[in-house]
Amino acid sequence: MTRLDRRTVLGATAATVAAVALMGGMTAAKAEYPEKPVTLVIPYKAGGSTETMARIYSKALAKELGANVIVKTRPGAGGAVGASEVAAAKADGYTLLFAASTSLMWPPLTQKVSYDLDSFIYVGQITEYQQAIVAKADAPFNTMAELIAHAKKNNLNFADQSAMSRSYINFIGGQEGVKWTGIPTKGGGEMVPFLLGGKIDFAWSGGIHNRYGDKMKVLASMNAGRLLGSPDVPSVSEKYGVSMPSQAVIVVPKGTPDAVVSKLEMAMEAASKDKDFGDLVTNKLKFPVKFVGSKALQADIAKTTEGLKQVIEKTK
Repeated sequence: MTRLDRRTVLGATAATVAAVALMGGMTAAKAEYPEKPVTLVIPYKAGGSTETMARIYSKALAKELGANVIVKTRPGAGGAVGASEVAAAKADGYTLLFAASTSLMWPPLTQKVSYDLDSFIYVGQITEYQQAIVAKADAPFNTMAELIAHAKKNNLNFADQSAMSRSYINFIGGQEGVKWTGIPTKGGGEMVPFLLGGKIDFAWSGGIHNRYGDKMKVLASMNAGRLLGSPDVPSVSEKYGVSMPSQAVIVVPKGTPDAVVSKLEMAMEAASKDKDFGDLVTNKLKFPVKFVGSKALQADIAKTTEGLKQVIEKTK
């Protein structure tokens, strides 16, 4: 081989190496998450507090991720329809679920669904629902202890809105040796007129009571901690060691790469500081802006699950 031939071969080899390196760099850049729109599934009807939060939060999240975030409602079965869809989605970070943790925990423990407690990775929490036991402002009891004492002498009715809220109320009754009667009501929209109209004596509220501050009073927080609007009212966990799932979370299917989860977590934390989101949550919904990262949230969910299992077992 002549010197010229060798130079030609070496030049061609160098060019090939450079081309391969360039293509590798382009592939790596192309593979950086996210490279296409992300879908945020809301497992409830449009117009509720969760869907409303999602519409505002998705804009902030899109800004932090550098990609469009498309909000998609998939209501049904108390959140199980949307949760099932996300659990079955490809674990690549492009299909997220924004929901109350209740929808991820209660169905697998109490009914037949296509997902279980290990079907998701909890990426982060951005707020918590302000769940409470409430009564009409002029009710003859001002605390949970007074409600229980009143129930031991009188037949009381409560708003039976869901299997989970009913279980927790009956769990408390069982711990205190009292019985009360559940009156079926269709969510908070029907609970409010029933309570204010005197058809029931008390109720569980997922946060709607915040709109009726002068007409309702909080007897107990049903969250693990005390509520933003009622810091002096004890939580049921302080006495009974259990609490209702209250976290508003974003999750991804199990198997989603750690790097994707980490990027989503960082974007969520930054998005939770968005001014418009904070205004909606704090000033309008009266919920706290409360970001909790993946590791701490997973531990919190595990603890909440143990209490949930205890309530289910005691109220079978």
